[in-house]
This record gives sequence, C-alpha cells and structure tokens, in this order.
Amino acid sequence: MKLSRHGKGTLSASVENITPFGIWILIGNEEYFLSYKDFPMFLNKPIKNILNVKQLNYNHLYWPDMDVDLELDSIKNPQKYPLIAV
Repeated sequence: MKLSRHGKGTLSASVENITPFGIWILIGNEEYFLSYKDFPMFLNKPIKNILNVKQLNYNHLYWPDMDVDLELDSIKNPQKYPLIAV
C-alpha cells in the first residue's frame, strides 16, 4: 500500500464547519471563515453541495455542485472583491 505524504506539494481543501453565519474551510494548513455576508452563494445551499469542494491549484477552489469558483485571494481579502449585482 502506498501512502501519500502531506506537505508542501499537496493540494487539500476541506469544509471543516458550517455555521448559521458562514463556513469554515481548511486550505492546506490555513483555516478561513467565509461569511454569508461576503459569500452569499453558500447561504441556504445543501450541506452536501458545500462539502464538495475541489482545490484545482494553489489559488483556485471550485464547488462543482454549485458552479462556484473562488480564488484564494478573494477568500483572504473579500473587501477587494465586492459583489455587484448586474
């Protein structure tokens, strides 16, 4: 059996907690809070859809069940990426 080693080259993102205020996500060794205020696309979505997150590269997360793409910088600095309704 071959075991994968977690380290610098490993891509890993997982939703760690879903609260009434937002979601906690672990990306590598860093934990981030995505509030529903800043990320309303997660509000009132099925838990299974929120949990299904893929880290496509070091800066890109994708939720295929919701067709949501987020760059890591938008999670770290949501104030730089205001949501604008068109």
